[in-house]
Amino acid sequence: MTTELLFRSDAYQTTAQSQVIAITEQGGIILDRTLFYPTGGGQPGDKGVLQLNNGQEIAITTTVWEDAAHTRVVHVPVENSELPKVGETVEMQLDWATRYSHMRVHTALHLLSVVLPYAVTGGSISAGEGRLDFDIPDSILDKEQITAQLQALIDQDLPVSESWITDAELDANPELVKTMSVQPPRGSGQIRLIHVQGVDLQPCGGTHLKRTSEIGQVTITKIEKKGKLNRRVRMVLV
Repeated sequence: MTTELLFRSDAYQTTAQSQVIAITEQGGIILDRTLFYPTGGGQPGDKGVLQLNNGQEIAITTTVWEDAAHTRVVHVPVENSELPKVGETVEMQLDWATRYSHMRVHTALHLLSVVLPYAVTGGSISAGEGRLDFDIPDSILDKEQITAQLQALIDQDLPVSESWITDAELDANPELVKTMSVQPPRGSGQIRLIHVQGVDLQPCGGTHLKRTSEIGQVTITKIEKKGKLNRRVRMVLV
């Protein structure tokens, strides 16, 4: 049995019931459906709480995929937690403050890739900050200018939506992929696209905002030279 990904249909949902379908050898909890985003694409796995019928709470420290097939999600509990039984119903309670911060940063990084239209060689997201690495030939980057351009896009209050294409359609449109280091997951027959209206369209499995204005104020804090061409651009939410 696979895990249904509730965060794909509604990234703003914070509570839901689910059923335990397996416990891994390492003590990870696999549910039949989940609100928790599993680590991937530079975005950390979600954390939160699973509440049992008897009122006991199990703190979840992170969430990961069970294997490379991306069919089941493992919820990693605090060490030495008392684990639920297979078949037991639990209530998921997402750490919303952390997730929402990840959503704001992730959506902002998509816009940063619009401001700096170069090949992306890496990136990471954490609560309140993120970074992208670019291959930029012979370029002098200005933090204040990039901040102003990025904030101008955010302030347009652009809607953010998703759509799906096939592997074959992506192969026919390779320019959609901006990230050189992380390729979209294949094998399911469908690839998810995130569309920031009028400015950006790219494959992405992460969680995103409904509108760019939710990002709020941002600042480019540092630009690092990581190689002959590579530039690391760091951003924080203000």
